[in-house]
Amino acid sequence: MADIVIINPRFNTSFWGMEHCMGMLGKRANLPVACLPLLAALVPDDHKVTIVDENVEDLDFERLGRADMVCLTGMSVQGARLLEILDQLRLRNVFTVVGGPMATVEPEAFQDLADVIFVGEADVTWPQFIKEWEAGRHAHRYEQTEKTDMTTLPLPRLDLLKSQHYMFGSMQISRGCPFTCEFCDIIVTFGRKPRLKSADQVIAELDAYFRAGVRIVFVVDDNLIGNKKAIKSLLREIAKWQEAHAYALTLFTEASLDLAEDEELMGLMGQAGFQSVFIGIESPDEASLKETKKLQNVRERAGTLVERVRRIQDHGLDVWCGMIVGFDSDKPQAFDVLPGFLAETRIAHALIGLLHAIPTTPLFERLKSEGRLNDDAGSDAFGTNVIPLGMSPAMLREGLVRATEKSYSASAYFERLDRLFVDGKFKFAVHQLPYWRNHRWAWIKSCIENYVMFAVLALRVVHQIDDRAIARRYRAQLLQIVKKRMFEPQLLFTYAIKTAMHHHYATITKSLVASAGGPVPEAVRSFSRTKSGRLDTRQSSHIDRVA
Repeated sequence: MADIVIINPRFNTSFWGMEHCMGMLGKRANLPVACLPLLAALVPDDHKVTIVDENVEDLDFERLGRADMVCLTGMSVQGARLLEILDQLRLRNVFTVVGGPMATVEPEAFQDLADVIFVGEADVTWPQFIKEWEAGRHAHRYEQTEKTDMTTLPLPRLDLLKSQHYMFGSMQISRGCPFTCEFCDIIVTFGRKPRLKSADQVIAELDAYFRAGVRIVFVVDDNLIGNKKAIKSLLREIAKWQEAHAYALTLFTEASLDLAEDEELMGLMGQAGFQSVFIGIESPDEASLKETKKLQNVRERAGTLVERVRRIQDHGLDVWCGMIVGFDSDKPQAFDVLPGFLAETRIAHALIGLLHAIPTTPLFERLKSEGRLNDDAGSDAFGTNVIPLGMSPAMLREGLVRATEKSYSASAYFERLDRLFVDGKFKFAVHQLPYWRNHRWAWIKSCIENYVMFAVLALRVVHQIDDRAIARRYRAQLLQIVKKRMFEPQLLFTYAIKTAMHHHYATITKSLVASAGGPVPEAVRSFSRTKSGRLDTRQSSHIDRVA
């Protein structure tokens, strides 16, 4: 029996990491990387597997030094820590394996540090390597030639996660996206043909999270609706499971904006228990969207961007989004347009990031051919490796600071929040389902639980903030929502979470503003280095790749 340890290095503070409000929420990290339990499940039962997520527990290098094999995964934003850990393990002569997003786009960074390197998906090559390693004849590099058949994946080993330390769980239903966004590496790695798990696989994972006591799950697909026909069938099965379990799980995910063009699909997402959806809007400027080949966002017959976002909200789905600045079509005034666009769409949670060219993407190849890629020094100074066309790097950075500061002032943030939840009387679709009328006791139980959770979190938000002025603002906001939506405890609890999240956003914004003239803070660089600043800036996408 071999002793195998799988490690996820810690992340630096980031926009989606919620580090500055995690204490109020009683957790250590937002979610586990989904590849960790999947990789563990792909290891034969006759080996001992341990998962160590540095975001919820410290590394014990003495313990790692006794392992037969230590495997590491990581995105580029974890790169510095990933290399530090490999250095320490090399000093202890530990056999090391590395894979994941960074190893896929920058395998040369690990050439002399790791014994084995995995590139791309590894659901087939990882078990293959284990067998070869057992026989003493493994290769140095593995790269899977065929895309993984998702229906062959085993049930992830959720029992090996310390689930009590995470805000929510993470599961994957599909890989791949049909679109061709220039900056995105997903289509390079996973392809443009979405591949989905079977209904039985998905239901088994929901059961596993339910047994583990996890009640919020992020479906980490880069585009859940890439294959609309197939996902509709799965959503119907998820809805049946939710009804059988009194809607025990709250779900949220990522999807493309063409969701707004499918009434049936929006309805099915609500029936399946989805409350929020992250959408890569990227820019309110059609010229920038066309430039980056985000053509699914430029469909005149489907309505304007604002109309489509509101259509999704009208179907009871809360919209979060990613925005990018620094496209070739962008001019300095783009930074002043962006806060107004967010206010009009009523999107409270919008990550505003700098365009970054990820290796292997069409954007990277184009800018490389044009001689418009900064070296590492330039990237550190300005927060991106892209040399902008319509402005200087300094103007780009100053515009990012200005747009972020305007968007995340308390006044701007709560104006957006209240436009939706107070003035707009937004209601989550899942709470309006006929199911609750037929199961009154389940509704009453849900209400009581949410009243209690709201009260506890509201008290923490008001009393754990050192800045008394902002604490008073939070108290006023919470009192207002109680007065306006008193008899909707599920919504009250959501509003309290969003209030706590503002503290995190405001703290990161202060760091960005304070850095004027110096290197961009890692929290900002981190979300600039991923596709459109999606939730995978933390732990959502690419996570199905090998450790």
